[in-house]
Formats: sequence, structure tokens, C-alpha cells
Amino acid sequence: MAYAYVLDTVRTPRGRGKAGRGALCHVHPQELFAQTLNALAERNGLDLAAVDDVVAGCVSQTGEQGANLARNAVLAAGWPLEVTGVTLNRFCGSGLQAVNFGALGVMSGMQRLVVAGGVESMSRLPLGADGAGQDGGNLHLRRKLFQVPQGISADLIATLEGFTREDVDAFALASQQKAARAIAQGRFTKSLVPVRDPETGTVVLEKDEHPRPETAQEGLAALAPSFTALGATQVPGSAETLDEIALQQYPQAQAIRHVHTAGNSSGIVDGAAAVLLASEDYVREQGVNPRARIRAMATIGSEPVIMLTAPAPASRKALRQAGMEPGDIDLWEINEAFAAVPLQTLRELGIDPARVNVNGGAIALGHPLGATGAMLLGTALDELERQGLGTALITLCIGGGQGIATVIERIERI
Repeated sequence: MAYAYVLDTVRTPRGRGKAGRGALCHVHPQELFAQTLNALAERNGLDLAAVDDVVAGCVSQTGEQGANLARNAVLAAGWPLEVTGVTLNRFCGSGLQAVNFGALGVMSGMQRLVVAGGVESMSRLPLGADGAGQDGGNLHLRRKLFQVPQGISADLIATLEGFTREDVDAFALASQQKAARAIAQGRFTKSLVPVRDPETGTVVLEKDEHPRPETAQEGLAALAPSFTALGATQVPGSAETLDEIALQQYPQAQAIRHVHTAGNSSGIVDGAAAVLLASEDYVREQGVNPRARIRAMATIGSEPVIMLTAPAPASRKALRQAGMEPGDIDLWEINEAFAAVPLQTLRELGIDPARVNVNGGAIALGHPLGATGAMLLGTALDELERQGLGTALITLCIGGGQGIATVIERIERI
């Protein structure tokens, strides 16, 4: 089988996704992604004319993030006009899907060199900015299947799995502690590139802005649940609340216990990431040493009301393709959209928690929707190299009931 090789990865720091307040809020999302493209090119001495395509994940594709962001970022970066760009949306899995699509192009033999990644500026285009909601306002679909907001789905998972508020807060605290340790030890520096003001060249952010190393269990416990009022909201044109609609699908839950808060859910941030993928013939011809190869990729659909349970089956599917079992994976990156998601995945797959999100996750670091999957791949690869380990699996839950997973294997040469 042909492989796609990972030559390098870069990412920006994650800036707080607060309008007018985060360090990256004044940087256009095209420029955020363009800076990762140029950092990747400079670090690897790329002949830009050899790049076959640039693939970018982005969720809120409207306004400044519309108009085919990837192509405009290529132009903003000053790359040759012949280099193409395409933007995709698989919700929270978009950044990893961009990598997987790039890898598929390389593995097919139709492409030799692809840059893939993603971007999201949540300070400029907040969650839901495209106005489409979960189902695009399709009333016919809504009558067939009403998809509740993700926060309610996360609380439903916690209810069905028996995860208490103490459980999800403990997971969140561990995420903050692991991220603080990783930052103090410089574990992110290999892939991290500073963001500069496009006009002045001044550095505006050079380290992750969202982590709260001072977080304590008492502070987490004091936070109010985020989705109680939302769950009690009556659906327009119906006598039912959002919680009641979810419980129709899962009556065994009896009542949804709302345990997720701002402290144990993913942070809202800005950021971008890019991954350089190459074919074997490109690697041999150029005499470059790849850092990893992609062993397997998979997506899978799941029930769309509970929505967020697909990382486990997606991981199983990818592992089957690779001829592996969960115990064969050295490191796992399971996106911390909500604390219940990685907790449920850990339980479902029987994974050793010590191998999961060892440098913290989106609860501490933030989740820049379209960029996160590519960021997680880079984080996993850097940590494999730091520890001298072999394999990692990256997986994310996805709105609408989907999951995505990618298995990578560290190598030094082919």
C-alpha cells in the first residue's frame, strides 16, 4: 500500500476567542492560515511550485471565513498563482479531514506534495455565525429527526454513562495541569510559530493564551452548568423542551443531569495549523526525511441526537484498517469537546488514561474548530518524538453524529 508521509507540522498559538479581547482577534483568518503556510515553507525550504494543493478545514464559512478561505490564504501568503486551495467543513473534524483528504490525494498517486490543515477565528466569527444551526433550518429534516445542541448531547452522555459533576471536573482539572506542565517544559515549541501583525510584522502572540494553570477543583465546582436553561427551552412550534426531545430518543436516562460548564468544556479560541504531506517518490527524489507516515484513516456516522459518541467506533474502524488494537497505540489525542466525550471513549475502548492527551487538551488549550484536528496531529507527533514512541491515534467527535480518526506512525526515514 502507498503511504502518505508527514514531513512537518506547524501551528499558531491559540488566542482567546473573545471579540475585541483575544490577542488574535485583530488578525484576519486568511492571514492566520497564510502565516502557517509560510512558516511551513520556510522551515522546509519548499519549492512552492511543487505544491499540488492546499486543503483547509473551516467550520464557520461565512463573512471573513467565506469565499474559499484556503485559496485566499494562498494568495495572501504570496505563493505562486498556480497553487490551488480548497476549504472544507466536517464540523469539529474539519482540520483532521483536511489532512486525510490531502493524504488520500498523495496515496492515490495523483498528487506528490499537499499542505493541509485548518483555521478558525472564533473571536471574529463565533460559533453559529453562519446562521445554519445544526440542520440548516430544514424543517422537513427536523420533523424526521430533531438534533439538539451539542451541550445537551454531552450532558446526555454523562447521564447515561453515570459520569458525575465531580468526574468531569476532575478530568478538566487534569487537562489544565497537564497543559501547564507541557508549556513549562516547552513541549509545544517544536510546532509552535508566533503570529505577527500582517502590517507591522510585530509579534502579537507567541504562546497559548487560553490555559488557566491556576485552576483548582474548588473553582471548577463553583461554576454553574452551562446548558440547564437551554435544555429547558421550549422548541418553537412544539410543547416540548430540548431536554424532552433528547429523552424521547433515550428514555432510559429519565432526566438529563446537566454537568458540563465553561470549565469542563472546550475553550473558545482562534488559531490555525498546517501539515506538510508528501508521497514516497517525492521523499526519495528530494532526499528528505519524513517524521511520520499515515497508517490509517476513518470516518463513521453515529446516532445524531446523542451526536458525540463516534470517536470510539471511528477509532476501531481506523485500527482495523491498520491491523491494530487499541493497546497497540502509544499515545491518544481525543478531542476534549466536552469532558464526557474522552471519558466515554476511554471507557468504550479500554484505553489506559495515562496514554491519553498527555499534554492536556481542548478544555485547557481551546478548540479552534476547523484547525483542531491538524493541531492534535502535530501535538501527537511531537510527543511521539519526545518520548521515542511509535504510534498515535487522533480522533474527534463531530456535530450531526460523526467521528473521525487517523493513525500515524513515527519514522525517521523510508
